[in-house]
Amino acid sequence: MMNAKQKFMQAGIQQPEWRWHKEDSSDGRLHQWIKGMDEWQGEDPDVVILGMPLSRSSISVSGASEYTEAFRRGWKGFSTYNMDEEIDLSFLSVVDTGNVKMHGTDIQESHRRIERAAEAILGQFKSSVFVGIGGDHSVTACTVRGLKKLHPNETIGILQLDTHLDLRDPAENGPSNGTPMRQLIEGETVKGNHIYTIGLHGYFNAPDLVAYGKKHEVNMISLKKARQKGIAQTFRAALHELDQKTDRTYITIDMDVLDIGFAPGVPASTPGGMSTQELFEALLEIGRHPSFKYIDFVCLDPTKDPAASPTVKAGVYGFLQVVSGMALARSRKEE
Repeated sequence: MMNAKQKFMQAGIQQPEWRWHKEDSSDGRLHQWIKGMDEWQGEDPDVVILGMPLSRSSISVSGASEYTEAFRRGWKGFSTYNMDEEIDLSFLSVVDTGNVKMHGTDIQESHRRIERAAEAILGQFKSSVFVGIGGDHSVTACTVRGLKKLHPNETIGILQLDTHLDLRDPAENGPSNGTPMRQLIEGETVKGNHIYTIGLHGYFNAPDLVAYGKKHEVNMISLKKARQKGIAQTFRAALHELDQKTDRTYITIDMDVLDIGFAPGVPASTPGGMSTQELFEALLEIGRHPSFKYIDFVCLDPTKDPAASPTVKAGVYGFLQVVSGMALARSRKEE
């Protein structure tokens, strides 16, 4: 009988190219705290990370496939202590399972591999929170399909942070980063009214895509409306509604939801988007929500980032915010 590590290898998951040398004590350093698969002792960790380094399926030229390694390299600049919330995250356990091995030229084969890998990880670590690191937004459709295979009789909701609806027609655009929500609707994996997209703004969604969203009852919440209501309150309300409608909620963070001034290393970033502070507030709210279980971060291209790596740092910070939300919820439950 195969053990978990053998199953993951069979599912096409391999160790990342970049790995930090481990010391005896983490001493509050992020890159020492997160464990690799070779350090995993068998119990379900609180968080599992899966890298999905695919960007050949991006509509615009993208090096988002490079972010999985940039994300790991970026850990060294962070500690496990959150000054704002006055909490040390180190009481939680985090395991980096590695990267899905991509096919060199075949996008659909790469998508199949991501789906298999997600199914394997989610099936093994049933009590862990899943964090997917892209890659472009096409990977989200794959991970959600993997989740659906494990729970075929349950409904899945999606909370999407994005400037775009991502409802382009796969018949015209293929299984690209502009089509994941439509793929899931037309594949009957997710119902349109179980998708909440927050962060829409400006002039970046064509009328026919808005019409498609309305036809399928996609919940489209503009950034303007979210700001008027309050960022935290908007996300609490969306998560509560999804809890009422569905069995499981998958969160996807397209980093182009950020304003271009905050995220220069995102191929489709635009003026008028979220500030990093607004995103971090939303992620803290998501992480502390009782039913939070699945999230991915996509469309961050380190090859377009300036020398100081502001977008990569925002990505790592965002990951830590959602873990901080988990830590706050856990510590209050234990009080």
